[in-house]
Amino acid sequence: MSDKLIVFDTTLRDGEQSPGASMTHEEKVRIAKQLEKLRVDVIEAGFAAASNGDFDSVRAIGLAIKDSTVCSLARANDRDIARAGEALRGANSARIHTFIATSALHMEKKLRMTPDQVFEQARLAVRFARQYTDNIEFSPEDGSRSDPDFLCRVLEAVIAEGATTINVADTVGYAVPEQYGAFIRNLRERIPNSDKAVWSVHCHDDLGLAVANSLAGIKIGGARQVECTINALGERAGNCSLEEVVMAVKTRKDYFGLEVGIDTAQIMPASRLVSGITGFVVQPNKAIVGANAFAHASGIHQDGVLKARQTYEIMRAEDVGWAANKIVLGKLSGRNAFKQRLQELGIELDSEQAVNEAFARFKDLADRKSEIFDEDIHALVSGEQVEAGEGAYRFVALAQRSETGERPHARVVFSENGKEVAAEADGNGPVDATVNAIESHVHSDAELLLFSVNAITTGTESQGEVTMRLSRAGRIVNGVGADPDIVVASAKAYLSALNKLQSRVEKVHAQGI
Repeated sequence: MSDKLIVFDTTLRDGEQSPGASMTHEEKVRIAKQLEKLRVDVIEAGFAAASNGDFDSVRAIGLAIKDSTVCSLARANDRDIARAGEALRGANSARIHTFIATSALHMEKKLRMTPDQVFEQARLAVRFARQYTDNIEFSPEDGSRSDPDFLCRVLEAVIAEGATTINVADTVGYAVPEQYGAFIRNLRERIPNSDKAVWSVHCHDDLGLAVANSLAGIKIGGARQVECTINALGERAGNCSLEEVVMAVKTRKDYFGLEVGIDTAQIMPASRLVSGITGFVVQPNKAIVGANAFAHASGIHQDGVLKARQTYEIMRAEDVGWAANKIVLGKLSGRNAFKQRLQELGIELDSEQAVNEAFARFKDLADRKSEIFDEDIHALVSGEQVEAGEGAYRFVALAQRSETGERPHARVVFSENGKEVAAEADGNGPVDATVNAIESHVHSDAELLLFSVNAITTGTESQGEVTMRLSRAGRIVNGVGADPDIVVASAKAYLSALNKLQSRVEKVHAQGI
């Protein structure tokens, strides 16, 4: 077996299946470029057959990415596979990832197919995919709950047809580590041609075991590819966390004995980018990328760290992209210093005009906030790109009045398809009044499912990052806005969410793996 662990990132596909985590075309390309900087081996760019938008995103990512393999998911049928193959045409390195359910429950209740029919469809799907690329991954959906004898039969056949990666999916997060690792090892030992393919793990976190199961599949089962997402994003409780599994393998190389090609200093920039785009805030105590991941409150711990960091830190914060000195700029800082800090943070803007616009926002923020932190820069650049992106609505200005004993009132000015409009309304609070004002004009009929405020940095001067989750006609979207004034941030977040609701692209659900 190889001593290299292949890192397969599915943030853009499985991660996007989180309710509200849908991303625009431009956002997907930005994340893909950051994943390439992170040196991810394989980027699952999407499910090309789901919609024309997904097809275009997979194609654009395939053309933009040079150093990582770009992959598209496809159900085990000719139409899906053909769409994936067409979308990946022109990619420097392409992979088609096809799947079909193999558990008795899924075959009977969902597919309504016999085991023989599933066997034949899996085999023919891999054969058909070979006309587009030699890099074929096959996943038995709900593999961890499948009958081992039947699974051996299917997997031997798809390897014989040319599948080069076999991914044993724990689709519903049912597995436990020792059992899952032994399950994969048993499959590899029983299948005569198992050595002709790389074995992979894909685990969900329904029982909080996604990382543990993945590591067991690697150590016990001999898997040499791990499928994961940034910030553990994914359906239901999420997927295996890229940052956690990578740092576990690197930190405990003495145990796993494996190499990973990830540039770990790019983990934090990737985490912030994904969080900002999707609106899924990283919990403070999240391993590796949470705000408290390298914080020490206990006096005993603080004393130990001051004497020798390794007493309580098993890895360095700088190694995963946390800045040693977070206060970097102020109101007297010039454009060159700002541009240099963008480069140090791994933030790439498309043009000098984009840099100038971001710098103007920085100077405006510096007039309102004495100390500018790295997190502030990430937020203002993300806000610049969101507001410059697609969408009918853009925030312009807000005035609101809130006084004890009086009903709050807000007046919001925003552009609609390039034309400025003004609307005002009362509410139970300043945020409610702001939303009511916007709604008095747009009449979206959307239901607000989530309103979350997160301080980007410390202190009362901190920018507030607001996430608003809207639902309409079964569609759920997240909008994010940041500003030192949380009412302004709320208006930006609400308009951002409305922009996402404007997209009427219908997607075919990939059914997940």
